[in-house]
Amino acid sequence: MTSYGKGNFDGYTPYQGDSRSEGERGSDFAKLSRDISSNVQKITQNVTQIQKLVNQIGTLQDSDDMRQRIHQTTHYTKQLANETSQYLKSLAHLPVPSSQSEQRQWKMQKERLTDEFTNALKNFQTVQRAAAEKEKESVQRTIAHSGLDRSPFDSGSHDDGMSAPGYSQTRQVLQMEQDVDLELLREREDAIKKLESDIVDVNQIFKDLGMLVHEQGEVLDSIEANIDNAQMSVEEGTKQLSKARAYQAKSRRKCLILIVIVCFIILIVALIIYLSVK
Repeated sequence: MTSYGKGNFDGYTPYQGDSRSEGERGSDFAKLSRDISSNVQKITQNVTQIQKLVNQIGTLQDSDDMRQRIHQTTHYTKQLANETSQYLKSLAHLPVPSSQSEQRQWKMQKERLTDEFTNALKNFQTVQRAAAEKEKESVQRTIAHSGLDRSPFDSGSHDDGMSAPGYSQTRQVLQMEQDVDLELLREREDAIKKLESDIVDVNQIFKDLGMLVHEQGEVLDSIEANIDNAQMSVEEGTKQLSKARAYQAKSRRKCLILIVIVCFIILIVALIIYLSVK
C-alpha cells in the first residue's frame, strides 16, 4: 500500500499506487526533495575534488594512490547520479495534490531540482572525460619513455634471437623491469576502461532524464491547463451568479410593482361597489 520504498540503491522504487492520503504523499515529496538536494550537493563537491586530482596527473604530485582516489570518487559519484535519477523518477510519479497552490509549488520544486541535477551531471561528465583523457595521455607517455619493445596490452612477446653469454642475464633483468612496467600499465588501462564505462552510464542517465523531463512537461502542461480551466469555470460561475442575482432582483421589483397594481385595482373596485350600494 506504499507508493515507494527503499530499493537496492538505498533509494526509492517508483510510485505503485494511490492508496495514501495527501499528507503522506506530501511527506514523501519533501523527503525525496531533501535527498535529491543532498545528492546534488555531494555530486558537486565530488566533481570539484576530482577536477583537482585530475589536474595533478603527470605532475610531481602524481601517484598510484592519487589515481585510485580519482577512480573511486568517480565511480561513487556515478552511483550517486544514478540514485538521484531514481529519486527524480519517484518524485515524478507521486500524484499531484488537489490544491492548486500546492500543485504550483510542486511544479517549481521539480523544475528547480531537475535543473540543479542536470547542471551537476554535465559538470561530472566533463570531469569524467577529462580524467579518461589525462589517463590515456599518461599511459602513452609512459610507453614512449619506458623503451618497452612491445605493447603493454599484447600477450605475445618478441624474440630477437640474441642468446650470447652475459646478454641472457642482462636480458632477464630488463625483462623483469618491463614486466613491472607492463603490470602497472595494464592496471591503468583497466582503470581507463572503467572510467569509460562510467561515462557510458552517465550518458544513459542523461537520456533517462531527458525522457523524464519530456513526460513531466506534458503532465505539467495538463495540470496547468486544468488549473486554467478551473479558474475559467470559477470566473464563469461568478458571472453566472452575478447575472442570477441581478435577474432575481429584477424579478422582485416586477413582483412588487404587480402587487401594488393589483392592490390599487382591488381598492378601486371596492370603492365602486361601496358607492353603488350606498
